[in-house]
Amino acid sequence: MEISNVKVLQLLLFILLNLVCSTTSNSNSQRFLQCFSSNINSNPSSKIILTKNSPAYFSVLQSSIQNLRFLNNSTRKPLAIVTPFQYSHVQAAVKCSKKEGIQIRSRSGGHDYEGLSYVSKTSFIIIDLFNLRSIDIEIENESAWVESGATLGELYYAIAQKSKVYGFPAGTCPTIGVGGHISGGGHGTMFRKYGLAADNVLDAKIVDVNGRVLDRKSMGDELFWAIRGGGGSSFGVILAWKLRLVPVPATVTVYSEARTIEQGATKLIFKWQAIADRIPEEYVLRLVFQVANGAGTNDGKTIQVIFNFVFLESVEKLLPWMQENFPELSLDKTKFNEMSWIESVLYISGIPRNESETLLQRTQQSKGFFKAKSDYVTEPISEAGLEGLWERLLQLEIFQLILTPFGGIMSEVSDSEIPFPHRKGTLFEIQYLVSWGVDKETEKHIGSMKMLYEYMTPYVSKSPRAAYLNYRDLDLGTNINGNTSYAQASIWGLRYFKNNFRRLVHVKTLVDPENFFRNEQSIPVLQSGEK
Repeated sequence: MEISNVKVLQLLLFILLNLVCSTTSNSNSQRFLQCFSSNINSNPSSKIILTKNSPAYFSVLQSSIQNLRFLNNSTRKPLAIVTPFQYSHVQAAVKCSKKEGIQIRSRSGGHDYEGLSYVSKTSFIIIDLFNLRSIDIEIENESAWVESGATLGELYYAIAQKSKVYGFPAGTCPTIGVGGHISGGGHGTMFRKYGLAADNVLDAKIVDVNGRVLDRKSMGDELFWAIRGGGGSSFGVILAWKLRLVPVPATVTVYSEARTIEQGATKLIFKWQAIADRIPEEYVLRLVFQVANGAGTNDGKTIQVIFNFVFLESVEKLLPWMQENFPELSLDKTKFNEMSWIESVLYISGIPRNESETLLQRTQQSKGFFKAKSDYVTEPISEAGLEGLWERLLQLEIFQLILTPFGGIMSEVSDSEIPFPHRKGTLFEIQYLVSWGVDKETEKHIGSMKMLYEYMTPYVSKSPRAAYLNYRDLDLGTNINGNTSYAQASIWGLRYFKNNFRRLVHVKTLVDPENFFRNEQSIPVLQSGEK
């Protein structure tokens, strides 16, 4: 009887605590809405701010969630979604969130792998920037102002409408939001020649913790350094980037061929590893590993390696190099496709060459559950290492590995030029991807990913084992309630930023000393006693 009474009391206490938390949350939400309304010049009730009672709330929330792992009933929902049309709306959201102690998640495209732009463990709002996506191309000045809510596809399309001989060196997926992609580094098919997207930023506009709109001059050198590769969400809300456009030839060449390990793919990989970072900077030779049907040893399965090449020149200039370095591949001219730069963007994205307006679609047609990790390789992977990798991929089947070669200008830029440190000495980057169709398989596939990642430990970078911020991975470590110490955060921070991490922490402490802008892997502030 006594035990039963204890359980009843525990249940009543649990209900009471939840009611208190719910009441507090509702109170904070109401005060935020009142504050926001008083700080803007237009009526927020219909379009600018959405609450759970708004008809468009759930459709806007779900619109750019790319990873279905975070689209379920157990995931905490934001108190409100701010969809600003003006910079003043972002300023008001920051000021009022800070005043009421509500966290902010800013979202431009929703591609962040761990959902940090729309998921939080505490009360929060989302600032969804999709209405702030204007693009102003100035070909004569070789520059462009791009608001953070624009996607890479929208940016590439806008450039192509102005010129066929200019482009921008950023990612290959057109639905990625500009805001987050550039703030984390951003690489694609031209980064070996022109560097990262973040290397080509000329100016920026950001709303800081005090609600001010700052540009490069007013934010200062340190903050401008930090947001170009150090992740903008740790320091404020990025509103827009001024980008340096780069020249592209009138004709570029793409090439794709698949080989299985029975067809000699392993030897070709060895050759690729030996020269991947030393080939001409105009070339990107990317490899994709995946399981395919074939005469393998595991129930008719084999490993297929896809060789994806993009060359910033014509076939005539390219063929002699291919004949010297990769004569094992099919070198018939019909294998090579000449096209304009914007057509190569479509080709890589799997879009027909005559459908450039598809680049204006903001969301992917198909979505799924997925988990990703990343590695950097500084020495060629041994034959034994590759054979072991093939065995594990055949067992797991649904994994895909993307190997992106470095070198070129990436080896010439200092590791500390911007926070992105993976430069000289990096042969290539590995992105591991696993995807599945139903929520109940999540735990199994995340477990498989951890096993594959553990297997690769001897073959990748060490001290630290490096990772790419734009392939964010919470397995590397998380902040505790957003207030982790420097020592604790350095467990994951050194992997993303190496020696640049300490400088990022000092910038964060300078511009946001109370650590308002925070998430599970935000840059921490130096706490009392830390130096």
